[in-house]
Amino acid sequence: MYLQTAKQEAIDVINHLPDTVNFDDILYRLFVVKKIHQGLEQAEQGQGISSEELLREIEQW
Repeated sequence: MYLQTAKQEAIDVINHLPDTVNFDDILYRLFVVKKIHQGLEQAEQGQGISSEELLREIEQW
């Protein structure tokens, strides 16, 4: 669950980037943060897989 608004988190993420950052890097960083939040929410809802199951899947690659 978010402790701050999405807007405030985006501002915080951008403020921690160097002044020379380009637009694509800003978008990528925001995308990664969004995906992390989605993964955490899925884990809280029990929608993830165990480490053991992940290792079995990797072995099949």
